[in-house]
Amino acid sequence: MGDKKKTGGLAGVSAGETKLCTVGKEGAGLTYLGYDIYDLADNASFEEVAYLLLYGKLPNRKELAAYIKTLKSLRGLPDQVKQVLEMIPGDTHPMDVMRSGVSILGNVEPEGDFSNQQKVADRLLACLPSMLLYWHRFHADGKRIDVETDDDSLSGHFLHMLHDKAPSELHRKSLDTTLILYAEHEFNASTFAARVITGTLSDMHSAVTGAIGALRGPLHGGANEAAMELIQKFKSPQDATKAVLEMLARKDKIMGFGHRVYTTSDPRNSVNKKMSKVLSKDASDAHLYAVSEAIEKVMWDEKKLFANADFFAATVYHFMGIPTYLFTPIFVCSRITGWAAHVMEQRSNNKLIRPAADYIGPPLQKWLPMEKRA
Repeated sequence: MGDKKKTGGLAGVSAGETKLCTVGKEGAGLTYLGYDIYDLADNASFEEVAYLLLYGKLPNRKELAAYIKTLKSLRGLPDQVKQVLEMIPGDTHPMDVMRSGVSILGNVEPEGDFSNQQKVADRLLACLPSMLLYWHRFHADGKRIDVETDDDSLSGHFLHMLHDKAPSELHRKSLDTTLILYAEHEFNASTFAARVITGTLSDMHSAVTGAIGALRGPLHGGANEAAMELIQKFKSPQDATKAVLEMLARKDKIMGFGHRVYTTSDPRNSVNKKMSKVLSKDASDAHLYAVSEAIEKVMWDEKKLFANADFFAATVYHFMGIPTYLFTPIFVCSRITGWAAHVMEQRSNNKLIRPAADYIGPPLQKWLPMEKRA
C-alpha cells in the first residue's frame, strides 16, 4: 500500500532524464539548460530563450538577428488553415481552436522525415499566435486580420494582431517576460504527454496536439483564467478577504495556489507579481492588484498555500487588454518551445514509454453462458 500511495499520479517517480530544465531544485528554483529563470526574465528576450531551448545554446548577435528574421517569415497561415479557423464556431474553447489548428497544419505541412523537426518547431512557434488571433478577430470582430506584422518580437506581434496597433514597450516587454516564464517546466503533464506520443515515433504535430489537449484540462492549464474570474468578483480587498475565508470554510477549490513540485514558493510568481503592480499603475487601476494581494495573503495565512505562476499572470494579461479566455492559449504560444525541445530530446534516445499498472480488478472469472447470467 505504501508504494501505491507514493506513486499515485506518478508523484515522486522519475520517468526519464532531461538536460532542458530543473524544477524545484535547491539553490535553483527553475532553470533552462542551466540558466536561472530570474536571469532570463531580467536580461533575455523570449526569442533568445526559444533559441536556447530549441538549439541548445544562447544565440550570439548574428544568430539572434537571423532567427528573428526566420520567425517573422514563418508567421503566415495557409489558406486551408484560415478556412478551418473560420469554420470553427466563435464560442469554441480557444484551446480546442489551437488543437485543431495544429492538427490541420500537420495535414497541410506534414513533418515527413524527422530531419525536418527543427523547421517544424520554428514554424509552430511563429504561427501559433497567428492561428489564435486570426480565429479570435474573425469571430469577435468579423475581420480577417493580416497575420504577418513587422514586429520583431512574438510578444509585439501578438499584441499588434489583438489591438490593431503596435503595443507600448511596457506591454510588449511584460508579455515577453511571461512567455519566458512559461516556456519550459520539465516533465509536467502536457510535456510528458508529448513525450509519450513521441515515444511511439509519431510526428511532432501529433505530439503537440496531445500536449495542447493535456494543457486544456483545468488541473494543468487555465488557472489564470479562473484566478481572473475570482479577482473580478470583489469590490474591495476587504470583500475578497471575507469571501475567500468563506470559500475555504466550504472547502471550495481556489485556483492559482500551490504547486505539484514547488513546496515553499513558485519562483515565477514574484516576477509576475512585480509586473502586475507596475501595470496596475500604468492602467490607473490599483483595485485589481489590491484584491489580488488580499487573496494571496488569506491563502498563505490560512492554508500556507503560495500563489503560483498563474495567479498574478491573470492581472498582467488583463491590464494589457487581453480577453480572459485567451490567457491559457498564450501558455501554448510559449510552451511550444519546451514541448518541441522535449520531442527532439525524446527522439535523440528514444524508448517507447509504457509503464506497468497494478491490477485491482476481480480475480479470474469463469465464463457464463447467456442463460446463467444475472
